[in-house]
Amino acid sequence: MIESVKLRRQYMLDFYSHYEHLCELQGSVPLKAVKANVTQDTIDLIVDHIKTTDWAPLLNAIRHNKTLTSIRIRSLHQHGLEESGVERYKTYFKRRIPATLSKDLTGQVCKAVKGCLSISDVLKNLELQGLLLRERDLTLLTKGLAAASSLESVSLAHCPIGDGGLETVCQSIKNTATIRSVNFTACSLTWRGAEHIANVLKHQAMRRHGEAWAESLRYRRPDLEYMTGLRRITLNCNVLVGDRGASAFADCLGEDLWLKALDLQQCGISNEGARSLLDALQTNATLVVLDIRKNPLIGHSLMKNIIEKVLKNGNNANSEYKWLTSPSSKDALRTRPRKRTIVLGSGRKGKATIRIGLLSKKSVSPGKKNTYVKESYSPKPLPSGTKGFLPWRTAERARRCRGRTVDRAGELPVEIQTGVPVKVTVESASTPETEDTEDLDDVIHHPDLAKSLDKINGTEYQQLEV
Repeated sequence: MIESVKLRRQYMLDFYSHYEHLCELQGSVPLKAVKANVTQDTIDLIVDHIKTTDWAPLLNAIRHNKTLTSIRIRSLHQHGLEESGVERYKTYFKRRIPATLSKDLTGQVCKAVKGCLSISDVLKNLELQGLLLRERDLTLLTKGLAAASSLESVSLAHCPIGDGGLETVCQSIKNTATIRSVNFTACSLTWRGAEHIANVLKHQAMRRHGEAWAESLRYRRPDLEYMTGLRRITLNCNVLVGDRGASAFADCLGEDLWLKALDLQQCGISNEGARSLLDALQTNATLVVLDIRKNPLIGHSLMKNIIEKVLKNGNNANSEYKWLTSPSSKDALRTRPRKRTIVLGSGRKGKATIRIGLLSKKSVSPGKKNTYVKESYSPKPLPSGTKGFLPWRTAERARRCRGRTVDRAGELPVEIQTGVPVKVTVESASTPETEDTEDLDDVIHHPDLAKSLDKINGTEYQQLEV
């Protein structure tokens, strides 16, 4: 019995060894995803592909652990996709539904997290993303939040808990002294949910004012930065918050001295709600982040005034509170620039094309400017059938595509620019047009071209070869 107690206490201090021991007792193999996503003191799992039978040792290891500082359990499954009414993909969606959507498993996850929060003194970050949490699950989770002694950040992003579930969570958050940041992104919230969070801010403000008054006795100055309570609230992608939710925040922000960041991206706010927030900023000098971007109903000038006012408050702010960045749609839609293609002719072996493209700015050597050297050559007419023969009609067509006039038949000018290489490809009928291009010196061989290159120094000649 004593040996088992020692072993149990040892496993509480090493998450992965405890997990391997539980898998051995169950007769299963430890998951590679768990080993790959467990660092020294953190665990970050995407759980869509974990089977139901593999959850028991993982949850037992989380429940009894005392060393993890961060727990992230994420599901990327899109809720409601199987309820869209599309009969064509109905069986496909049924086959792909992860095990985390079952009622029993979500309850076991919340129970394991509750046990870890109750016994751990170092857990600071908890993130449950994309899980379908019911009312019973949230009740278990709030009991763990109320018993936590070191938790600082809570995230339930993309969990459709609704206003009722948020009210349940707020009952435990408002009395917790250590939680400083909450994230309820895309949680199906409305203006009622915004009012619940605003009530939490008012409750904590009353308690903080009492602490500040007690510290101000005997001519002492209270330190507002080290007082407990919420410092950052994130409610992005809740489009039903609207102006009424923004007004609820504005009522408590006017006299608040502690909240540092409020994120309201894509919350359906218009000019009316933005004006109420701007009026609250006239008396609030502590808010350093008020993110109302991606609300198209807000005028540009009004949004600019709000952001300027907040940035003035954040001149001497702590670097901990920063603006959240999101990937831009322009980067995703950015396509590869087209190359100029000139078709010289076609024959039995296929068609010959010349592609002229520009390299990126990174390829140009630093400290050197692009110099342009224009050289032209007039090769002697070659008899038909020999290598390198070019019909005069093809040369005239190529010259016209370059915007030049034809002086006499048989001449094909080539512009040589340092730093702007010319790439030529010979494509056959069987090869695709996306074939890799060859260098200029591998395709074109002419003695007059070498004479023109003699006038260029060695460095520029190396650039031309590249």
